[in-house]
Amino acid sequence: MAATVGPKRHTVNGIRANLNPNPNHSHNHNNSGLLNSHQSSSNANVNNCFSNTSNSQQFGHRAAVPVAAVAPTSRSRPRISMSVSMSLVQGGAAGGAPQGAILAAAAPYYQPPAVPQDVQPDRPIGYGAFGVVWAVTDPRDGRRVALKKLPNVFQSLVSSKRVFRELKMLCFFKHENVLSALDILQPPHLDFFQEIYVITELLQSDLHKIIVSPQHLSADHIKVFLYQILRGLKYLHSARILHRDIKPGNLLVNSNCVLKICDFGLARVEEPDQAKHMTQEVVTQYYRAPEILMGARHYSSAVDVWSVGCIFGELLGRRILFQAQNPVQQLELITELLGTPSMEDMRHACDGARSHMLRRAPKLPSFSALYTLSSHATHEAVHLLCQMLVFDPDKRITVTDALAHPYLDEGRLRYHSCMCKCCFTTSAGMRQYTPDFEPSAGQPFDDLWERKLTSVQQVKEEMHKFIAEQLQTGRVPLCINPQSAAFKSFASQ
Repeated sequence: MAATVGPKRHTVNGIRANLNPNPNHSHNHNNSGLLNSHQSSSNANVNNCFSNTSNSQQFGHRAAVPVAAVAPTSRSRPRISMSVSMSLVQGGAAGGAPQGAILAAAAPYYQPPAVPQDVQPDRPIGYGAFGVVWAVTDPRDGRRVALKKLPNVFQSLVSSKRVFRELKMLCFFKHENVLSALDILQPPHLDFFQEIYVITELLQSDLHKIIVSPQHLSADHIKVFLYQILRGLKYLHSARILHRDIKPGNLLVNSNCVLKICDFGLARVEEPDQAKHMTQEVVTQYYRAPEILMGARHYSSAVDVWSVGCIFGELLGRRILFQAQNPVQQLELITELLGTPSMEDMRHACDGARSHMLRRAPKLPSFSALYTLSSHATHEAVHLLCQMLVFDPDKRITVTDALAHPYLDEGRLRYHSCMCKCCFTTSAGMRQYTPDFEPSAGQPFDDLWERKLTSVQQVKEEMHKFIAEQLQTGRVPLCINPQSAAFKSFASQ
């Protein structure tokens, strides 16, 4: 069934009338320490993904990855190319060719296909409280993939259930803009089962590295990135999943500008019972919603929307929107932009936070400050941004409504014209469009199993069984190669 991507113009009521489009309007928005606090860990560059194919070049040592398409119009549009290059991530480690790969086929007499001599060495690409992620080569097909190691999984019931939940989510996800598990390494016998190794797609960089790089980001880049974030988040929310740690570093970006949401270590299923308390130890502070900062015992998917709003502002201004030293100062910076909230807007806050806010001198909103972020902060952009950055979570725009905003029409067109896998180009050169541009999950993510697990041993047994079930695919299973040159470094992390 063919569908047409076209402008979905409609009237959006609300804050539009309160915005001053004059970028010279005075404001008292605090900008201290925004851009220069970032230390770029990459020399990543972003080319204009929307230039003509013949002019599209990737910087660094790789050539651009051009993807061309015909847009759904009566007249032929210029062929376009979308590419992003991250030379640091793509570059090989020092020392030349690897002496042995970390991954090996866990099957006797298996003869893997010939691997090119110039294969890149296995090397670490990310660290965190969860463990480590390495870029490795799948010996079955020579494909470069990411190998995530989850060590010491069974130290406590809480941590083991969290890891099991993340593992199940990675296997549940089936969406272009959400990272999912490609494979899981074959575990040892249950008595020796302490670590988990998950294989996912390898993407070249993340949105944080792109934002802090010196390269130009066009308005089209911002629209395409924001569209994909919201598209992936709609899928998660439709599955009743709250990510709870949306930030630029958890948004992976490939060389063709395709974006995927990753890191579900803090994700959980939404809690319908508002009487049940939810942890406040979630979301990196700069992207933390005001209801969490003010001690709300219960919150919804609106916390993810706030985080996306902060990232949207960061894409526009190339600086962290609310960069504070502590949660109290974080709230101060938010109120400098939004103004002092009303009692109704603070109904989810704890008593102490409300009292603190009422003791402060009242502040007026200064939304006009958003127009000074950059030349890309147009009226439509600021209008959408203001609907995301609403103090009261019940009045904050939903992901579905945000996707319907006119600002994202161009991002939707760009994405489905040459980047997505849900549409295709016919032999006649015409683009065939999917009838559902932003699909929801086919079913909600089931977390009832968590309530049945009451001991670490139970979790261990069920996780071991779950991994064994996932390996029933007919493919040759994988294991760690302890003879590889990189194994010692990998095992110690």
